[in-house]
Amino acid sequence: MTTPTIINTIVPESERMNIVDGLFGMSYMLKLEPVVFSIAEALAESYKGAYWEFHDLSNGGWYMAPRHDTEFTVSCENGFDGKLSPDAFGITACLYAFSELSFAGDRMARTCATQYHLLREYVAGHPEARSIYRAID
Repeated sequence: MTTPTIINTIVPESERMNIVDGLFGMSYMLKLEPVVFSIAEALAESYKGAYWEFHDLSNGGWYMAPRHDTEFTVSCENGFDGKLSPDAFGITACLYAFSELSFAGDRMARTCATQYHLLREYVAGHPEARSIYRAID
Protein backbone atom coordinates (compact mmCIF):
# COMPACT_ATOMS: atom_id res chain seq x y z
CA MET A 1 0.00 0.00 0.00
CA THR A 2 1.39 3.41 -0.95
CA THR A 3 0.96 6.58 1.03
CA PRO A 4 -0.92 9.29 -0.86
CA THR A 5 1.14 12.31 -1.86
CA ILE A 6 0.65 15.27 0.43
CA ILE A 7 -0.09 18.41 -1.57
CA ASN A 8 1.63 21.63 -0.45
CA THR A 9 -0.18 24.88 -1.28
CA ILE A 10 1.21 28.34 -0.55
CA VAL A 11 -1.50 30.25 1.28
CA PRO A 12 -2.53 33.44 -0.54
CA GLU A 13 -1.91 36.67 1.36
CA SER A 14 -5.66 37.26 1.73
CA GLU A 15 -6.16 33.91 3.54
CA ARG A 16 -3.12 33.86 5.83
CA MET A 17 -4.80 35.10 8.99
CA ASN A 18 -7.88 32.91 8.49
CA ILE A 19 -5.68 29.82 8.32
CA VAL A 20 -3.59 30.59 11.42
CA ASP A 21 -6.63 31.82 13.36
CA GLY A 22 -8.42 28.55 12.63
CA LEU A 23 -5.43 26.46 13.68
CA PHE A 24 -3.86 28.43 16.53
CA GLY A 25 -6.08 31.40 17.39
CA MET A 26 -4.32 34.26 19.15
CA SER A 27 -1.57 31.88 20.16
CA TYR A 28 -0.11 32.21 16.66
CA MET A 29 0.89 35.84 17.25
CA LEU A 30 1.61 35.46 20.96
CA LYS A 31 3.48 32.14 20.99
CA LEU A 32 4.15 30.36 17.71
CA GLU A 33 5.45 33.16 15.50
CA PRO A 34 7.95 34.50 18.06
CA VAL A 35 9.22 30.99 18.82
CA VAL A 36 9.69 30.14 15.12
CA PHE A 37 11.61 33.38 14.51
CA SER A 38 13.77 32.86 17.59
CA ILE A 39 14.59 29.30 16.55
CA ALA A 40 15.44 30.45 13.02
CA GLU A 41 17.89 32.99 14.44
CA ALA A 42 19.46 30.32 16.66
CA LEU A 43 19.81 27.79 13.83
CA ALA A 44 21.32 30.02 11.14
CA GLU A 45 23.72 32.85 11.80
CA SER A 46 22.89 34.34 8.39
CA TYR A 47 19.16 34.56 9.11
CA LYS A 48 18.38 38.22 9.76
CA GLY A 49 14.62 38.19 9.20
CA ALA A 50 12.51 37.64 6.10
CA TYR A 51 9.01 37.53 4.74
CA TRP A 52 7.64 34.08 5.59
CA GLU A 53 5.20 32.26 3.32
CA PHE A 54 2.52 30.02 4.83
CA HIS A 55 2.10 26.49 3.51
CA ASP A 56 -1.16 24.54 3.82
CA LEU A 57 -0.75 20.77 3.53
CA SER A 58 -3.48 18.46 2.24
CA ASN A 59 -3.07 16.19 5.30
CA GLY A 60 -4.15 19.06 7.60
CA GLY A 61 -0.61 20.21 8.33
CA TRP A 62 0.77 23.72 8.13
CA TYR A 63 4.17 25.39 8.22
CA MET A 64 5.86 28.64 7.34
CA ALA A 65 9.11 29.20 5.48
CA PRO A 66 11.11 32.32 4.66
CA ARG A 67 11.04 33.67 1.15
CA HIS A 68 14.77 33.77 0.54
CA ASP A 69 17.06 33.38 -2.48
CA THR A 70 19.82 31.23 -1.00
CA GLU A 71 20.32 28.28 1.27
CA PHE A 72 20.90 28.71 4.99
CA THR A 73 23.92 27.23 6.73
CA VAL A 74 22.41 25.59 9.78
CA SER A 75 24.09 24.50 12.99
CA CYS A 76 22.03 22.56 15.52
CA GLU A 77 22.76 21.62 19.12
CA ASN A 78 22.37 17.94 18.14
CA GLY A 79 25.54 18.17 16.04
CA PHE A 80 23.94 18.68 12.62
CA ASP A 81 25.80 21.20 10.47
CA GLY A 82 24.69 21.63 6.90
CA LYS A 83 22.85 23.66 4.31
CA LEU A 84 19.07 23.79 3.99
CA SER A 85 16.92 25.43 1.34
CA PRO A 86 14.63 28.16 2.68
CA ASP A 87 11.73 25.68 2.53
CA ALA A 88 13.59 22.99 4.50
CA PHE A 89 14.85 25.66 6.92
CA GLY A 90 11.27 26.79 7.58
CA ILE A 91 10.10 23.22 8.07
CA THR A 92 12.94 22.60 10.51
CA ALA A 93 12.23 25.77 12.49
CA CYS A 94 8.53 24.92 12.64
CA LEU A 95 9.20 21.36 13.78
CA TYR A 96 11.40 22.69 16.58
CA ALA A 97 8.72 25.24 17.54
CA PHE A 98 5.86 22.73 17.42
CA SER A 99 7.87 20.38 19.63
CA GLU A 100 8.81 23.09 22.11
CA LEU A 101 5.24 24.37 22.41
CA SER A 102 3.65 20.92 22.65
CA PHE A 103 4.43 20.37 26.32
CA ALA A 104 2.25 23.04 27.97
CA GLY A 105 -0.87 20.88 28.37
CA ASP A 106 -3.30 23.41 26.85
CA ARG A 107 -5.20 23.58 23.52
CA MET A 108 -2.22 25.21 21.81
CA ALA A 109 0.06 22.41 23.02
CA ARG A 110 -2.29 19.78 21.60
CA THR A 111 -2.50 21.66 18.30
CA CYS A 112 1.30 21.92 18.11
CA ALA A 113 1.69 18.21 18.84
CA THR A 114 -0.72 17.38 16.03
CA GLN A 115 0.97 19.83 13.65
CA TYR A 116 4.37 18.33 14.49
CA HIS A 117 3.24 14.87 13.39
CA LEU A 118 1.42 16.11 10.28
CA LEU A 119 4.50 18.08 9.21
CA ARG A 120 6.81 15.11 9.84
CA GLU A 121 4.49 13.05 7.64
CA TYR A 122 4.96 15.61 4.86
CA VAL A 123 8.75 15.65 5.36
CA ALA A 124 8.91 11.96 4.42
CA GLY A 125 8.31 12.97 0.78
CA HIS A 126 10.41 16.15 0.83
CA PRO A 127 13.57 16.24 -1.34
CA GLU A 128 15.61 17.31 1.73
CA ALA A 129 14.00 14.81 4.12
CA ARG A 130 17.31 13.31 5.19
CA SER A 131 18.81 16.68 6.16
CA ILE A 132 15.63 17.82 7.92
CA TYR A 133 15.52 14.61 9.97
CA ARG A 134 19.18 14.99 10.87
CA ALA A 135 18.58 18.60 11.93
CA ILE A 136 15.66 17.75 14.22
CA ASP A 137 16.75 14.38 15.68
